[in-house]
Amino acid sequence: MKIRRSEETTCPGGGDMDSSIITAKMSKTNYKLSWRPDQSAPNLSPSKKHPAMINSYTRLLASALLAIVPTAQSADTATLKDAFKGQFYVGVAINRTIAMSAAVRADNVNRNMDQVNKDVALTKDQFNQIAPENDLKWALIQPQEGPDGYNFGPADAYVNFGLSNNMYIVGHTLVWHSQTPNWVFAGTNLPPGVTNAAPAPSPGTDPNPAATNTPGRGRGGRGFGGGFGRGGFTGPRASREELLQRMHDHIQAVVGRYKGKIKVWDVVNEAIADQGTNILRTSPWEQIIGPDFIAKAFEYAHEADPDAILRYNDYSLENPAKRQKLITLIKSLLDQHVPVMAIGTQTHVSVSGPSFEQEDQTLTDLEALGLPIHVTELDVNGAQGGQRNAGADVASNAATTQGGLVSDADKRLADEYAALFRAFVKHHNSVKVVTFWGINDGVSWRAAGRPLLFDANDQPKPAFGAVIAEAKPAATAK
Repeated sequence: MKIRRSEETTCPGGGDMDSSIITAKMSKTNYKLSWRPDQSAPNLSPSKKHPAMINSYTRLLASALLAIVPTAQSADTATLKDAFKGQFYVGVAINRTIAMSAAVRADNVNRNMDQVNKDVALTKDQFNQIAPENDLKWALIQPQEGPDGYNFGPADAYVNFGLSNNMYIVGHTLVWHSQTPNWVFAGTNLPPGVTNAAPAPSPGTDPNPAATNTPGRGRGGRGFGGGFGRGGFTGPRASREELLQRMHDHIQAVVGRYKGKIKVWDVVNEAIADQGTNILRTSPWEQIIGPDFIAKAFEYAHEADPDAILRYNDYSLENPAKRQKLITLIKSLLDQHVPVMAIGTQTHVSVSGPSFEQEDQTLTDLEALGLPIHVTELDVNGAQGGQRNAGADVASNAATTQGGLVSDADKRLADEYAALFRAFVKHHNSVKVVTFWGINDGVSWRAAGRPLLFDANDQPKPAFGAVIAEAKPAATAK
């Protein structure tokens, strides 16, 4: 199959940052005003002058400083999308209430209309890219089998929100072991080595609720079932051919519907094993189809929209062992000419790390693959429980948000975000998208960990200022 690889472009409205810089130095007898570019500074540095002359200099200096206040970048006036303009998109995962501008009960979010309006305004003001928390996941968009089993309404609202606000739109996600309805994997074939299996579980139930990979309170998926545990799908299952056909039809329908509108797709999500030596986790996709389910998913997505950027997305890539598994997997796929076009690193981290040096090394290693890097689900957990577990598997979320906040949580959050964005800016030639996983702490999947830049009332936290401050080096990095 001939592959046409999509090219990543710079951020909309990209270009050189305003390089004008004005500095002032004041002491009792020394006044100096200087600015760029290539302007002659007035002689305002007398060592000894008459007080009236000093007052005149002071007034001139004050007037010059006031004149440049509107263009100075500060945490009070700056927006994330403008601060990193020309570096990378700054995006946010939005829930159904934002996409529909309505106080609907969805994504386990309970916001009144006043709160929703503020959430919508903040989204439009701060971000130029969006991802959906839930409404493009299989369990939400095709809960029932067949062409009549789709529920496109919420997904349409999401896409229309992005289009109407000139945002770069991401689709999340096509193939995942979690939040996939049971009917997708069900069939008449017994698992290998099984002679008398129980009937397939009914739709919406979980065949192994105690296992590691069950959805629980998932990322935006709190309350939605349909995931599968460590033992995989234990009931009568579809054949390889049946499951491939279901995958193909689903991808054709969903990607095809939003062709040209959704620019990036998370084609396969979280397929890498957290522990052990196996590269792939055990999942119904891997058990029924085999390891080539990943290649097939990318091929089907590329057929449905040849111009879309197709990415593989996973968490805990800050862990060197898991990162090496990803590098091995992606190299193998590229060697097979599978159209993987970007790497999604979720970056669900904590106030304990990674450090700047560790994030710098993560991005350096990923750059070796030669693909654009997208930071896809950024948040920084401030809960005590989250400092002991750096993973982001949906089943472990409850444990990672227990124990209350760490001491000095706001400062540690700001320090960690500053370190991360310092690394993103350093690698801005490779990092093309940075997406926060939620608009504010109140709607976060890790709400108890207060992991985002804005509190539940959409007010900026100290971490917001810390992130904006990292944009200053970005303005001069060109």
